[in-house]
Amino acid sequence: MQALLNAIATMDLPIDAQRIFHGRGGLYPGCEHWVLDAYPPVWVLTSFQPVTDEDLTVIGAALTERWQQLAPGQPLNWVFQCRQVGHMETRLMAGSVPEPHVVTEQGACFRVHVLKGQNHGLFLDMAEGRCWVRAYASARSQDRYGLKVLNLFAYTCAFSVVALQAGARQVVNVDMSPGAIAIGQQNHQLNGITTGASFLAHDIFSTWGKITRGGPYGLVIVDPPSYQKGSFVATKDYARLMRRLPDLLAPGGHALLCLNAPELGVDFLHDQMRDLAPELVFVERVANPPVFADANDERALKVLVYRAADLA
Repeated sequence: MQALLNAIATMDLPIDAQRIFHGRGGLYPGCEHWVLDAYPPVWVLTSFQPVTDEDLTVIGAALTERWQQLAPGQPLNWVFQCRQVGHMETRLMAGSVPEPHVVTEQGACFRVHVLKGQNHGLFLDMAEGRCWVRAYASARSQDRYGLKVLNLFAYTCAFSVVALQAGARQVVNVDMSPGAIAIGQQNHQLNGITTGASFLAHDIFSTWGKITRGGPYGLVIVDPPSYQKGSFVATKDYARLMRRLPDLLAPGGHALLCLNAPELGVDFLHDQMRDLAPELVFVERVANPPVFADANDERALKVLVYRAADLA
């Protein structure tokens, strides 16, 4: 636990939502089950195995001491979540959580919910992916007809927000969860985005006709869950997405493919793309935020960029 305590003792006052300590990367022996995130003004500590009340008391004291140094006189707000197989528990340990709870990232605002569920509304490991989308949309903002983006498995539509902020003309957001899409709509409103976004609360695999008719797209973002029973299983369903990409992309368009499955390496995506969409050319792997460094890069989040050929 000492590595976690060291990270707490040396952390800066966070402004944007961000990860503070990533034990899951395997770089800190004995701390593999610990994660600490900042969703200002709330800290969220997560353990992926049972821990003792004594451990939580020690960590709480460390948070209190550092918080008094960073924000003297301000209340400490922190939440603990235990995620073990077959059991999840969330506890408010001190202070309170704002309602609504809105955090920022590079000037964009997002609604989060840290007291319910395992997904808090904004995936912090995808921060560099959002940076890439922002830069790409900005670079394509002067295209003759503007940049049209397809955001598959949109969740709360963070990619859409940054794309539209950076100058995209239109984003089509598709996710089967009406609740997630509703938060996505709120995220656009929070950022003053009133036009350019459409929202489809549909199962992607039964909505291909509508999705295809809305294209072609200059950017297709594919960020599915690695495993969601009854919805998406990467090992069998990712191929169904890849087959569609050549027909969805405009000439010169790009696809951003994301995969967060420790058991599947980069070659899982490369091999299937070579077989199912060979006309798309690999461009780069987007680096993860430094705090998410992993002892085995193949286990970490994979974010790959492919490009369609230009018109002959």
